[in-house]
Amino acid sequence: MTPQKPISVWQYKPWWCQPWSILLTGTTLITASWLLFHKIWLTILVSIPLLTWMGFFLLIYPKAFRESVINEIGNTE
Repeated sequence: MTPQKPISVWQYKPWWCQPWSILLTGTTLITASWLLFHKIWLTILVSIPLLTWMGFFLLIYPKAFRESVINEIGNTE
């Protein structure tokens, strides 16, 4: 019996939708909002949806994908 590879959503995603690119894009946009405007309220306003987007795609979506694949494998056996 060969050891199974861990189930990862990232092996199915293109280069621009990898964890490093999501982190890089989010932090770049948040940093750019501060460097361009120097307004903390605007940076916070930009940060809230970006951090939500990053949290979803880096934490929630991979876990849901993994659970979905495990459930699908369990239903076919």
